[in-house]
Amino acid sequence: MIESSGFDGLSLLRGVLGMAAVLFIAWLFSTDRKRIDWRLVASGLFLQIIMALSILYVPFVGIFFEYAGKIFVKLISFTQEGVAFLLGPYASRENGMVFLIHSLTSLVFFSALVSLFYHWGVIQRIVGAFSWLLRRALRGISGAEGLVVAGNVFLGMTEAPVMIRNYIPAMNRSELFLIMVSGMGTIAGTVMGAYIGMLGGNDPSAQVFFAKHLLSASVMAAPAAIVFARMIYPQTESVAVQVAAATKSEHKNAIEALASGVSLGIKLMVNIAAMLLVFIALVALVNYVFEGIIGRYTGLNGWVAAVTGGKAEGFTVQFMLGAVMSPLMWLTGVPADDMVTVGSLLGQKTVLNEFVAYFQMQQWRGAGMFVYEKSVVMSTYLLCGFANVASVGMLVGGLSIMAPEKRSVIAGLGFKSMIAGTLVSILSATIIGMISG
Repeated sequence: MIESSGFDGLSLLRGVLGMAAVLFIAWLFSTDRKRIDWRLVASGLFLQIIMALSILYVPFVGIFFEYAGKIFVKLISFTQEGVAFLLGPYASRENGMVFLIHSLTSLVFFSALVSLFYHWGVIQRIVGAFSWLLRRALRGISGAEGLVVAGNVFLGMTEAPVMIRNYIPAMNRSELFLIMVSGMGTIAGTVMGAYIGMLGGNDPSAQVFFAKHLLSASVMAAPAAIVFARMIYPQTESVAVQVAAATKSEHKNAIEALASGVSLGIKLMVNIAAMLLVFIALVALVNYVFEGIIGRYTGLNGWVAAVTGGKAEGFTVQFMLGAVMSPLMWLTGVPADDMVTVGSLLGQKTVLNEFVAYFQMQQWRGAGMFVYEKSVVMSTYLLCGFANVASVGMLVGGLSIMAPEKRSVIAGLGFKSMIAGTLVSILSATIIGMISG
């Protein structure tokens, strides 16, 4: 795999083109283009670029994220101790990695830890500090918005709004949209361990590498979510600046909080495993039609293999998604040899979900389908978010429970929030690709 040659003029030009392209897409979807706060947009972009530069080129910032990544990797190893006790020799990685055993099981442990730290008030303090920094850097967002955007960096898209559930019924359309976009554009801390275990495999250094970039991607998504939410639904009403998070725990003691987290983690694990089984089986079914029948008898399989240099074996869903997304991938700075590959991953993430896309990325990386290491890094950022079709229903359902009188408004914002969440991930990947060369 070819390593990055460093920052240069071409990467800068393509990065600028990529940022302009995603901003233009957001502008096209805007409900009131004349009311877009371009100062807020510029501030958000500047903050995101500063974050990316700091992560890649400022030693102590890079060390901080790397150290945080090592903590996640260590926590995953603790999970495997529990798995080894339950499964004995079947938990060994000697015969390869089993996704259900070696990745999804970490969801239960991470969910329990998050629930415990929330009970103790640790997460609320971290979220409050991050929210304060966001509101200082980006003027014009309310206290409630700052809290939920910061919360989504650590919690899930349906868990973070719980911190401000008392304020949601009184929120206007722009505020509700920002809550939804921040949920779509970030990932939950509870699933971070599963991603790290999946992408890093049995290699501890690879696990730390992906942990660092996944954490960075989630943090970088916060200002980008504000940018795109405010571009598509500009704020035209006054907002409450100071809002306190709901800090009271629903659990009477730490044991109850831990048990609740375990229960939620089991539900997540079963739900994700079932979705992966069904989605991957559906892709295989559709590929049988397109590759096994249409491609075989029309000669399209041979044509696809020829134009992709053998990287794609036939007329599959993955190839079609990659071909459609390739122009956008070129704009964002993905190397030409990997445009179809990375574009296909983004398509799978949007149509199916990020777990399917990360699983495919891990398989393709192991098979040597990525020519450039830069493409792997950009893909990590590109797929880091919950913006997919299935998440629209989950988010609309979760928020509607907290504010039933806003159900129709929330439902009407669902599709655009998915688009904005996708743009968040694309912008992060573009900036990382631009400054890494």
